[in-house]
Amino acid sequence: MEFVLKHAEFAHLREVVHFPNTLNPHEAESLALVGAMTDQILELHKGARWLHIGCDEVYYLGEGEASRQWLQQRQNSHAKLCLSHVRAVASHVLAQHPGTTPLVWDDMLRDIPQDQLTVSGVPQLVEPVLWDYGADLDVHSKVLLMEKYRECGFLRLWAASAFKGATGANQTLPPVEHHLRNHTQWLQVAGSGPADVLQGIILTGWQRYDHYSVLCELLPVGIPSLAVCLQSLLHGGFTEDVKLRVENFLGVSSLEIMDAVSEGAGSFPGSDIHALVTQVSLHLRSSVDTLLERNRYVTGWFSPYHRQRKLIHPVMIQHIQPEALSLLGRWSTLVQRLEGALQLVLYPDAVEEWLEENVYPSMRQLQGLLQDLSEVAHQPPPTSAGWDQDQHP
Repeated sequence: MEFVLKHAEFAHLREVVHFPNTLNPHEAESLALVGAMTDQILELHKGARWLHIGCDEVYYLGEGEASRQWLQQRQNSHAKLCLSHVRAVASHVLAQHPGTTPLVWDDMLRDIPQDQLTVSGVPQLVEPVLWDYGADLDVHSKVLLMEKYRECGFLRLWAASAFKGATGANQTLPPVEHHLRNHTQWLQVAGSGPADVLQGIILTGWQRYDHYSVLCELLPVGIPSLAVCLQSLLHGGFTEDVKLRVENFLGVSSLEIMDAVSEGAGSFPGSDIHALVTQVSLHLRSSVDTLLERNRYVTGWFSPYHRQRKLIHPVMIQHIQPEALSLLGRWSTLVQRLEGALQLVLYPDAVEEWLEENVYPSMRQLQGLLQDLSEVAHQPPPTSAGWDQDQHP
């Protein structure tokens, strides 16, 4: 709810005044707001069979003043508060859009006692989506959870995996093996759980961890991972034949799932962005760090101490400057190509943000080194007063 509750006009609907991620369920205006949001979405998606209404990770539910007072009544609980709001939102969707079934994330339901879930009326209104994005997903625990939900009255369940995101808020390259293992584990859950309950799997592809976090993997960079995961689900695993199918779809000669990503060019939409982002992510920062921290001329004769005082042995300029200029030139050309490719598929603010987070810091370091070299090269040599051993023991 951050994208709504961050605004001053909706801030009074926060559960906790300082945090914009949780809605106050006691305010009638809160339900009206969510109802208007769902109506707007379904107006744009007429005939949608399902609508995911969220309801996960409601971290501060029960901490607002109205909730504290409500919870002091003996018959009330956090679980009852959560279920009543889910029931209200789902009832609105079903009343206004009878052909649309509400889906909800399941994490707020997992620890609610079975008898409380059963009598809540929620199992008749929604279909839970069991989410787990880990490579070491516990198959047995998921099967037990599915059986619990079925016994509570939920007739249909969904799974949710991830083909990108979920492995680091500032991740730039999807670890394909991690996501493949996640889907392999979900296949085991599907084969072991109650028959005919699991309706399908939602492959999530995150773009941010939340409204305030940085961008994680861009969609074009995640397409190889998506292809691997989809084909594995369709064929029941990632065999050599499936690998060949994926390589054919992507137009790559060799797909290495053990690496963060394959560096080879492909022919899929966005493959140019994929290749350029891979180069930047794997090599830009490391190449600049190597120059600044492991080049013996830089570390020995143009350290931060030297740079601050504009001191260098003149001979050392010719050892440092050509390499720094060459590195800056190579990366400037590649970054220009990447920026042009990103501008074709992303909004300008997203392009600016990704470059600012992942490219510009290293480029500024290079430019700063060259600027300091230029300044020291064009200043007169220091007099004896410029360096006094007695003053700098």
